[in-house]
Amino acid sequence: MTDDAAVPELRASDADRERVAEVLRDALAEGRLDMEEFEERLEATYKARTYGELTPITRDLPVAGVTPPPPVSLAKEPVPSGSWAGRIVGGEGSSTWAVAVMSGFQRKGRWTVPRVFNCFAFWGGGEIDLREANFAAGEVEINCVAIMGGMNIIVPPGVEVVVRGIGIMGGFDHREEGVPGEPGAPRVIVNGFAFWGGVGVERKLTKEERRRLKEERRQEKLDRRTGLSLDEGYEGHRRMLEEHREWRSDLHEERRQRHEERRERHRERREERDRRRHGDY
Repeated sequence: MTDDAAVPELRASDADRERVAEVLRDALAEGRLDMEEFEERLEATYKARTYGELTPITRDLPVAGVTPPPPVSLAKEPVPSGSWAGRIVGGEGSSTWAVAVMSGFQRKGRWTVPRVFNCFAFWGGGEIDLREANFAAGEVEINCVAIMGGMNIIVPPGVEVVVRGIGIMGGFDHREEGVPGEPGAPRVIVNGFAFWGGVGVERKLTKEERRRLKEERRQEKLDRRTGLSLDEGYEGHRRMLEEHREWRSDLHEERRQRHEERRERHRERREERDRRRHGDY
């Protein structure tokens, strides 16, 4: 049983101090604190060593002070969602093979990659997207046979890729080979044979991850604006103008990426029409 009276004496972490600093920045932006009070409390926050020292700093602000951590449990915690350990699920794959003859195939979204996945394309193409996939084992093998056709394998950052395929008047993409994998991440081995065809391997973030990173950068810039001193005069005004230019540059980049995504969707629709045309033939 945890002694609640001892909680104020528990040591605070850097994350706890940052949460208190965030409350102070919000209070400054809302006019609840003036610059002098904000600087005094921020200095006290980064000097605080225990929860008992952190709690009074935000006691009179709308957001309550730092919540003490829960008691340490000896029970095994579930694997955090999105971690590599949570994506290596064991068992059998949800799909073990794919064939495209004058047509095409796709494996993307939430699916389980088996220990061995076999695919074949003749006058056609295929896409194997592993960015949101789970894995039946820590090492999976994708065997590709492409004859006058092509395949594209998309892997997320952090996955180690090994390419061992053979090409005759065709080839296998080795650009992503040799990039070290993250701890606990799966290993993907690409084998096979390409004749008058090719197998490409590329590394991409999901659209959701790109949006998340963009939002984090935007929030960091907003935090910097909030902490800007009102007494900095000309220097502060210059910095704000620079951040405004950066924001416009980010907006331009976002529009460019949306344009590229539209072009990519158009390309996918055009390839789908081509595959259907070959299939009808």
